[in-house]
Amino acid sequence: MELLYERTVTVENRDVNENGLMKLSALLRYVQEVSGGHSDLLGYTWDALAEKGLFWAVLRHKAVIHRLPKAGETVHLQTWPMPATRSAYPRAVRATDGQGDLLFETVSLWVLMNTQTRMMVLPGKSGVDVPGVLRGMEISTPGSLAPGDHQNKKIWCVSPDDLDINGHVNNTKYLDHTESLLPAITPKELTVCYLAEALLGQALTLRWSITDDGVLSLDGTRAREDPGEKPERVFAVKLCCSVNQSEL
Repeated sequence: MELLYERTVTVENRDVNENGLMKLSALLRYVQEVSGGHSDLLGYTWDALAEKGLFWAVLRHKAVIHRLPKAGETVHLQTWPMPATRSAYPRAVRATDGQGDLLFETVSLWVLMNTQTRMMVLPGKSGVDVPGVLRGMEISTPGSLAPGDHQNKKIWCVSPDDLDINGHVNNTKYLDHTESLLPAITPKELTVCYLAEALLGQALTLRWSITDDGVLSLDGTRAREDPGEKPERVFAVKLCCSVNQSEL
């Protein structure tokens, strides 16, 4: 079983922002696609998992960004599964440019979800065995993000364009909305935590703040059925970046 999977892609115009650099959502889409490609090769395609009543979902992403490529650049991606934990399947991705220089590196925590109950299925009970390897070059595993007291607020209503094959908001879409809040950024490190599914028509409240040294913290919540309860956290983002404050 081949535990190292490689793919080379060319950055398309749709993948870059107004500054000509790869969008953060495109970065995560590359991570998602190369991870999915390796999962397919290992025999765990979407159809094969659906027969078991399962589907892949990502719980957390962490990315260390050395340089964002431009449209037309070649990106060489390597991915490998790390040893499974009690609850998740960690996976590493490294991306280099045409000269072999490092662009970004990520570790993501993938979990299996039951298609009917929409609940997590632990690796030990899933029947899905993905052998893992440590190559000694992995970045640290993403941790949790505590809620914060944020000054800014925006409402996002989930549309059909936000959804993926599993019927919920695709993980990359959260970064489109995050990056739209900051028109002038140079990302250095990104952590995203996905805490609940967001579905069609739901209204998410985005609250965020940014420190003077360029750390963006964001919480996305939705109202519960009981208006007396606190809103439910759906996702959280921490983005360390260089920011031109005059353009915010």
